[in-house]
Amino acid sequence: MIIDYPYRHSKITGLLEARELDAFIMFGRENLRYFCGFTGTSGVLLVTRQHTRFLTDSRYVTQAQEQVVANEIGEYKLQIEGVIKGLADLAVEHIGFEASLEYSQVEDLKEKGHASWQWTPFKQELQNFRLHKSSDEIAAIEEATRLNAEAFAEILPLVKPGISERELALRLEFALKKRGAEEKAFDFIVASGERGALPHGVATDRLLGRGELVTFDFGCRVNGYHSDETVTLSIGEPADKLREVYDLVLAAHDRALEAVAPGIPLVDLDRLARKLIDDAGYGDFFGHGLGHGVGLEVHEAPLVSPRSTLVAEEGMVFTIEPGIYLPGVGGVRIEDMVLVTSDGHRVLTSIPKAFCDTLGGRRT
Repeated sequence: MIIDYPYRHSKITGLLEARELDAFIMFGRENLRYFCGFTGTSGVLLVTRQHTRFLTDSRYVTQAQEQVVANEIGEYKLQIEGVIKGLADLAVEHIGFEASLEYSQVEDLKEKGHASWQWTPFKQELQNFRLHKSSDEIAAIEEATRLNAEAFAEILPLVKPGISERELALRLEFALKKRGAEEKAFDFIVASGERGALPHGVATDRLLGRGELVTFDFGCRVNGYHSDETVTLSIGEPADKLREVYDLVLAAHDRALEAVAPGIPLVDLDRLARKLIDDAGYGDFFGHGLGHGVGLEVHEAPLVSPRSTLVAEEGMVFTIEPGIYLPGVGGVRIEDMVLVTSDGHRVLTSIPKAFCDTLGGRRT
């Protein structure tokens, strides 16, 4: 990937100027990768209006010298002490930091730093910096979604009665990694039968049975960027109630997806899908938001839910994933990733979402 790090640095310096800060420090792995290219597990980026300094421990110095784009690369033995010294060298007073820092880290910074230093946490501003994906970021996400489709096609013939959820999850993970995925995006959800009512039902030793639905929620990482996709399949002909729920969720998914375009409030996308489900009498069984942003994190801005405050803008990537979960019966979730384009949208995921009976063939 060809990344314009000076442009990314300018986002932080612009924040410094707008909020009258002298420096900004960041520890989070995704932010470090985004703003300076570091992929290790321990590092800190210090940014002032004129200078960027990256600090890490002895394990990562060589790696940092190969990866990091910054004016200076240094080493610390103890992280907080190294940060304090680095800030003291820069002669700063008002410092911004990630609101995601652990409370103990913030307390250490305040306790060990100069008494005159002022500390300001930031959350939304940093998330918003990554809202609009560049062409290189989109290419990485598309590669991850391509691996999704290929790997899922490989394991689809195995989705039959008698195989365990865990076996399917392992086979799917292996199929992704052998195709070049860096890592799975999260612990895969494979939830069959009544376990389909668990939105986060990670795979167990439960065996799939005939007439059940099974939900797969999975993804992978390529060049740091993630895919996230959910497919619900039927193992033979399901009960009428389950088929009704499937068709309803698919209709809600399609309605919201078709409406994605620059300028539409994200809360309206959620409302479009939710109203269809509400009107059919299943509103109490759709408890989560319609979607979320995907990029260096599997869940990042923008949020697509009743609490959303943003509008869709070109370059945003987010999911559309309505679901209905019936305790003791089963559930359905259908999820695609979508890119907002200048004149509408492009769906990035490609696994067909039409109803599929793995024993009797696909039909709409």
